[in-house]
Parts: sequence; structure tokens; C-alpha cells
Amino acid sequence: IAKSIGMGLYKAACLAKIDGETCDLRTPVTKDCHVEILTFDDEDGKKAFWHTTSHILAQAVKRLYPSAKLAIGPSIANGFYYDFDMAPLTREDLDAIEKEMKKVIKENPPIERYELPREEAIAFMKEKDEPYKVELIEDLSEDATISFYKQGDFTDLCAGPHLMSTKPVKAFKLTSLAGAYWRGNEKNKMLTRIYGTAFTKKADLE
Repeated sequence: IAKSIGMGLYKAACLAKIDGETCDLRTPVTKDCHVEILTFDDEDGKKAFWHTTSHILAQAVKRLYPSAKLAIGPSIANGFYYDFDMAPLTREDLDAIEKEMKKVIKENPPIERYELPREEAIAFMKEKDEPYKVELIEDLSEDATISFYKQGDFTDLCAGPHLMSTKPVKAFKLTSLAGAYWRGNEKNKMLTRIYGTAFTKKADLE
């Protein structure tokens, strides 16, 4: 649909809205509806862009630190973060992670969404030894849709929405580190939080 409107919009498209509900550009349109195509200039478009970059970060971290456990990685006001259960990091570590993120983007794996029944989703994350993801699935209601997003060698439990691929992420920076308790509860484990931001072009990042 974006392509039929114009190549400029097609190339800039991050996300769509169907009857006011945000969704992936990969969502089939099956009925008469009001469709909006969102770009990075739209608030929801930015959120999808930053959320996808948080997955690129998580993929890079898992490659460099296979024993790191994944927690959550949302978009926030001016970028994104991802929480990991792993040893504290240094700025040098962040620089190495950025290099690995660039490799992921260059590989440009398609981002695919799929759903699993509750028990299969739990078994899948137990097999991957991701206890935080197992806990999140177990907390979802019995009738919840449990969706995953896969990009190359990385799969994450996620409601989305996401970009179609990693390619649009042209400029990004991992900005800082912090400690964060799992689920914001000081009785829980302290996780390593990596903050970052990303843009469609380098000039905007600068």
C-alpha cells in the first residue's frame, strides 16, 4: 500500500495504523479500513524504530555474551534500553557491542513475526534458558496472544510492532549504562541496563 502511494513513503515507512491501531507493515489488510503509513517523523514510527534497535542490541549482546539472560527492551522518550542479567559492562564493552550491532544491520536479516500457544512458548524459552522471558509468559492471561519476533539467529518474545528489517537503522549510539532491578523491585536481582538512541541518518544523531 505504501509503495502504491509513492516510493519515498515506501522507503521511509516504519509502521502502519489500521483504524487507529498501530501494526507492522507486514500486517495483511483484509477488510475496508482507514490505513495510515507512519515514518520516523511520527511518534509511533519512532517507537517502532527504537524498539527494533533494542532487538539489534540484544542480538549483538547474545553473540558476544552467550550466557547473558534477556529481560526487557522497550522504546522510551528519546531512544531505548535493554536489560540483561550479566556482569557489569564498561564503555569499551559498549563500543564492542556497537561494532557487533553494525554487523547485524549489515546482514539485514528479515524480521519475522510468529505466534506460539502458551505451553509451547514457555517450553521454547525454557529450552533457550531465558528465565525472565518464561516469567513474563507465565504472567500473561490464559487467552493472551504470545508473539515472537525473529531476526537471523535471534528470537525474542515481543508484542511488537517492528520494522520490516534492520536496514533502516543507519545511525545509532549506545549512550549509557545503569543498574536496574528486575521489574523495578529492589527484592529482585539487579540487572545491567544499556541505554541507546538511533536515527535514520547520521546528521540527526550528531
